[in-house]
Amino acid sequence: MALDVAKAAAEQHGVCVRPFTMEVEDRASYEVRYVAVPCGSTVESVCAPCARKAKALRMAQCREGWHVAEEPDFTPRRPSQDETELMTFRADLVKAYRDAVEAGEAGHADELREEIHSVDAELRQLGVRGRFPSPDAPGKRPVKRSTKRRQDAPNLPRRRVEKRTVGREYAGGFRPSMFVTLTLDTYGRVRDDGTPVDPDTYDYRRAARDAVHFASLVDRWWQNLRRVVGWDVQYFATVEPQRRAAPHLHAAVRGSIPHETVRLVTAATYHQVWWPAHDERVYGGDHLPVWDARAEAFVDPDTREPLTAWVDAVEAVEEPAHVVTFGRQVHSKGILGGSEEAGRHIGYLTKYLTKSIGEVVEQRTDRQRRHADRLADELAVTPCSDRCPVWLLYGVQPRGAGSRTTPGHCKGRAHRRTTLGLPGRRVLVSRKWSGKTLADHRADRKRFVLEALKAVGIEKPEPDTSELVWHKVRPGDPNVPPRAHLLMHAIAQRVTWKAEYDRALLAAGSPELSATQLAA
Repeated sequence: MALDVAKAAAEQHGVCVRPFTMEVEDRASYEVRYVAVPCGSTVESVCAPCARKAKALRMAQCREGWHVAEEPDFTPRRPSQDETELMTFRADLVKAYRDAVEAGEAGHADELREEIHSVDAELRQLGVRGRFPSPDAPGKRPVKRSTKRRQDAPNLPRRRVEKRTVGREYAGGFRPSMFVTLTLDTYGRVRDDGTPVDPDTYDYRRAARDAVHFASLVDRWWQNLRRVVGWDVQYFATVEPQRRAAPHLHAAVRGSIPHETVRLVTAATYHQVWWPAHDERVYGGDHLPVWDARAEAFVDPDTREPLTAWVDAVEAVEEPAHVVTFGRQVHSKGILGGSEEAGRHIGYLTKYLTKSIGEVVEQRTDRQRRHADRLADELAVTPCSDRCPVWLLYGVQPRGAGSRTTPGHCKGRAHRRTTLGLPGRRVLVSRKWSGKTLADHRADRKRFVLEALKAVGIEKPEPDTSELVWHKVRPGDPNVPPRAHLLMHAIAQRVTWKAEYDRALLAAGSPELSATQLAA
């Protein structure tokens, strides 16, 4: 088929094979055209060119912040006038939304909430980072829990954290950094293929809960490490599954830390989940709680009694429902910057970023498939947050439950088979790693190419986009060009850009050009 040939050619030239079409209107010339926007997928099986670009960007980000010798510039820029005006407008919308909620105007409140979300999206486009406060009024204050350490966890020395991120320099001008690998505890003996020796005794419930709360455990580990070493440790880390489908962490850590300190912090780090007990399900099958519009809550299908509210259920908790800890297997290694070993470990860190979690875990044999099925079944009945509809199976009404909530059915990533319980991001980068965002790294790469072209007389001026308005394509629009046409146009553009860049490299005498390219 012609479309298959176009996709193959697009992959060969590094063009997105599944772009989505946007309508661009020029308000100055009244011209309307259709532009193919890359999908931006990070999974190679979905779009190989976009996934490879994302991996290359992550490798550059890791390399730039790992062995820096001077403190990156973290001076925040002053907010622009557009940002302050949008934030002021958002504050007025939040006040109007709360007034509408108090007055019982549900329809008007929903419209205001949607407008607040659109303002948040505009602020994100302007480059504003961080969390925006919720438009809802603050609810009941959470129950305070004791911060006293558990008796079964070793104590950790604590130092005042200095405002520095660069590690120590040793005699001879060496400033090594580290590569650390952390794993979860064992749930039973496993074979070489990752399947349990005895599936009946393998603790699938603990494995599922550890996977759901793995991100919180990792955050606690970084916090403990910084308090012990006494400086603001920075990291670039990736989360990957082992053969047994349990997550583990690979991290490039800036600066050197004693191996004994790493092992001590790992042994003393834990995360307590202060949730209601969810060991025994109250509902299941066809016997599920139902929504009562009058009570505005889920009720028992037989007694019509409302289920326990989330706040009341949490207040009744006297001990944590689950405690997550790391396993004994801890690997730490010193790495010198600029060495071949550093490049090899960067490749190891990003090796599986172009594959989904389900693709990394091998499921070739029936035994491996049964193991993955057992873990997926346990994850399906493991709550992932305080808003998870799975709580209804345990007789607890989650936060934000409504008439559209389906008991036991959660759309969260933690319950998908392709993630195997990992709800968060697979790449974890500290805020002071390189002093740049991922968009900044992408702009640096673009700037490098533009300067190389300018050196040989090829000018690429920045186009004026102030008069451009982008719209989503309306369904059934007869003017939208076929995907094959968009792909061929993008391929032609990429071939032109590549030829110009090769000319720049050839003029500069760069060794990046192969013998074949030089002959051409």
